[in-house]
Amino acid sequence: LAFFSSLQVFVETLDKCFENVCELDLIFHVDKVHNILAEMVMGGMVLETNMNEIVTQIDAQNKLEKSEAGLAGAPARAVSAVKNMNLPEIPRNINIGDISIKVPNLPSFK
Repeated sequence: LAFFSSLQVFVETLDKCFENVCELDLIFHVDKVHNILAEMVMGGMVLETNMNEIVTQIDAQNKLEKSEAGLAGAPARAVSAVKNMNLPEIPRNINIGDISIKVPNLPSFK
């Protein structure tokens, strides 16, 4: 009986999060479904059955993911910044104490 009750909470939570959940939502948003289930169940035990609390936590997680989405473009912005830098002549020999490093000819970034 407890299993069916928690299953009912899971389905109702899915319906709230996806607004009329269907099979395609489950297929194309597996990560979101997994997050909802992870909010409810941990270590095989049902820990949360309050649908409003689950939805609140999922919404907070979605906001965090959206705020971090801007970080995905950081590597491209870094490469672009290096390309746009006006560097003087690249040194061909670097001497550090007794160590001498010869820098190979590198292709241009531009």
